[in-house]
Amino acid sequence: MPGIDSAAVVEGGVFAMGSEAEDAYPGDQEGPVRSVAVATFALAPTAVTNGEFREFAEQTGYTTDAERYGWSFVFQGFLPEGFGPTRSAVGAGWWRQVDGACWHSPEGPSSNVEDRLDHPVVHVSWNDARHYALSVGGRLPGEAEWEYAARGGLDQRRFPWGDDLTPGGRWRCNIWQGSFPVENTAEDGYLGTAPVNAYEPSGFGLFNMVGNVWEWCADEYRGAPGQAPRGRVIRGGSYLCHESYCNRYRVSARSFSGPESSAGNVGIRVAWDAPA
Repeated sequence: MPGIDSAAVVEGGVFAMGSEAEDAYPGDQEGPVRSVAVATFALAPTAVTNGEFREFAEQTGYTTDAERYGWSFVFQGFLPEGFGPTRSAVGAGWWRQVDGACWHSPEGPSSNVEDRLDHPVVHVSWNDARHYALSVGGRLPGEAEWEYAARGGLDQRRFPWGDDLTPGGRWRCNIWQGSFPVENTAEDGYLGTAPVNAYEPSGFGLFNMVGNVWEWCADEYRGAPGQAPRGRVIRGGSYLCHESYCNRYRVSARSFSGPESSAGNVGIRVAWDAPA
């Protein structure tokens, strides 16, 4: 399993956090843009892979929330034709409750991860992510740390590489192409998750900070000032994000989920305090 020795050291500094872009979701409270200081810390260059999580589970006997509850949410497009009726997520009918779906069976009991051990582990809750991070001597990144790292040293740019989504016509992240949720043209080469080191790294040597899978942060999600917590922060967007539905693959974008919730597009990236 990875440790701090393989992590990228992110030198601390002050940065402009948030966005006031016209296409930001007002309810997400990305703005106002404000100066935030971040201390030096270390961050895994990639999300945790299926192979790494399998090693952890085998060594510790850990059982994820999805395994304990007996189900998780799977994108409908990954289910075989004729799959029986299942409950869908409220307001997002493309998410289907699938019995037996979990990290080692991402689309249900008939699936496995043998051909994607280098892809990010999914169907992990915030509780699972925190437990894994602690097992490797780390923690989950704070939300400000995550955004600071994702920006890769670029001030107020939309993506870790700049403002153009496809510079020179090249895809730099794994998101939905086509018409969501009915057609994915997979122009970037991936219908679902991509290997954790796909695409070019950021200026800080970090891979896939946007797209591929959402990543849990340590913080509670409060939205508007004074609002009660609504869950835990997730950052980075996923392979299901599309400009017409969820353009939260921008570095300033944010969302949330319940700490016990899991789905096929949420994973883990581990942080550590600055090495001595």
